Amino acid sequence: MGTEDLLLHIQQKDSKRTGVLLIIPAYNEAENIARVVEEVQPYGVDYDYVVINDGSVDDTESILMGIKGNHITLPINLGIGGAMQTGYRYAFDKGYDIAVQLDGDGQHDVGQVSKLIGQIEAGADIAIGSRFIEKKGFQSSVARRTGIRILSWLIHFCTGIRIIDSTSGFRAVNRHYIEVFSKYYPQDYPEPESIVFAAMHGAQITETPVVMREREAGKSSIVLWKSAYYMIKVCLAIVLCKMAGKRKEIIIEKGTMY
Repeated sequence: MGTEDLLLHIQQKDSKRTGVLLIIPAYNEAENIARVVEEVQPYGVDYDYVVINDGSVDDTESILMGIKGNHITLPINLGIGGAMQTGYRYAFDKGYDIAVQLDGDGQHDVGQVSKLIGQIEAGADIAIGSRFIEKKGFQSSVARRTGIRILSWLIHFCTGIRIIDSTSGFRAVNRHYIEVFSKYYPQDYPEPESIVFAAMHGAQITETPVVMREREAGKSSIVLWKSAYYMIKVCLAIVLCKMAGKRKEIIIEKGTMY
């Protein structure tokens, strides 16, 4: 089933069709999404945005309709990978030069988007916002920080690239990787795997310090019992991504990977 077949509802405003697009994935974020959109709207001169409502079963959709938020609603929950690929497809089709992931739980500060954009404008393909470089703001739990260190070590082992905050969803990509990720993007919890995939294909990846906030309301989709499963699956995915990297590169160059 293609992305077009999954779009149940699209409500969109007039777009600049160039520049920067904030992609905001949201699953059951009824308690947060209005505040996130309200925070983004004053930056409308600089950035466009689209919320990807990933098959939420709470009031996320009705809230977005009520505030007339620019959004795409998927009829089923695809997970963060499917939601972001939908956003990248939207960004590619609309001709945006830079796409920035801004999570729908309110943890990412739109005021710091300019830091990521600056890295892209300086020549990076992908810019990742790291909460651990300056160690300011919300630092996550000890268990999650340990898991992130393991993933960062594995990414370095597989690619030679050191990324401190390997699970950060606060990131920007340039036009080329908008196109690449519109055709292929890892599923489930894709942040570490997408770093490996991009690194295997020669991407220049940078990391810049940002301050993140603790979730104010709602619950994270990653609960304790999923943590071991998450670590095993992501570690295997990283290794498999390295093994399959050359094959995927050929497919993308031929323009046939969807």
